[in-house]
Order: sequence, then structure tokens, then C-alpha cells
Amino acid sequence: MNAYEVGKKLVELCNQNKNMEAMETLYAPDIVSVEAIELPWGPREARGYQAVVDKSKGWYESHTIHSQVAEGPWPHGDRFIVRFKYDVTNKPSGQRMQLDEMGLFTVENGKVVREEFFYPTGP
Repeated sequence: MNAYEVGKKLVELCNQNKNMEAMETLYAPDIVSVEAIELPWGPREARGYQAVVDKSKGWYESHTIHSQVAEGPWPHGDRFIVRFKYDVTNKPSGQRMQLDEMGLFTVENGKVVREEFFYPTGP
């Protein structure tokens, strides 16, 4: 699959609440995931499939998801962008919030090898 096809499948699975299936089927074993900031449930940069899965599981365990929407993809060569919008409650704080972030994904040999997330992090 090319970057657009991978992105289209990622968006489709995320919109079916199958985010973990998307990772299982579309991510390379040596994937690198980079967050905009250090997060309580995982490192800013996770390397390798299991580390990325563990980071994602930490996020899901820390939040109640009321709704999620993925938009895109917007392709550019071997990369694509997806917009993610979430309505979540942070379990530790009880704070409900609207999250809006962009993910930049790089594809090699039909698999995502790098994901980078962009979102507001404060001043």
C-alpha cells in the first residue's frame, strides 16, 4: 500500500473505534512514535511496536472516550496527515476535555514507520 492507502485504512479503522487493530495491521515492527511533550503514561518518544502499543494503552487506560473522529488523510509523498478529534474525560482528574490533534505518519514498504503528534501544549 502507498501512503494514501495506508492513511485511508487508518482513518477508516479509527472511525470504527478500532485504533489497536489499526496499529496491529498498519504499523512496522520498528515504528517510532513521537509526542509533542512528555506525557504521564509514556515517554515522549517510543521506539518499537511494543513500546508504542504500551504508550497507547496507557493513554486509553487514563481516559474515558466519549467520542472520536479521524479526518483525512492528506497525503504528501511517503507521508500523510490525519486530524483526530476526541471528547474524553481524564480519569485521574475527572476533567472532561475536547482534544484536537494532527498526526504526521511516514510510510515505508506499506507500513507506518514513524508517527508524530501535534497539539496545543500551552504558551
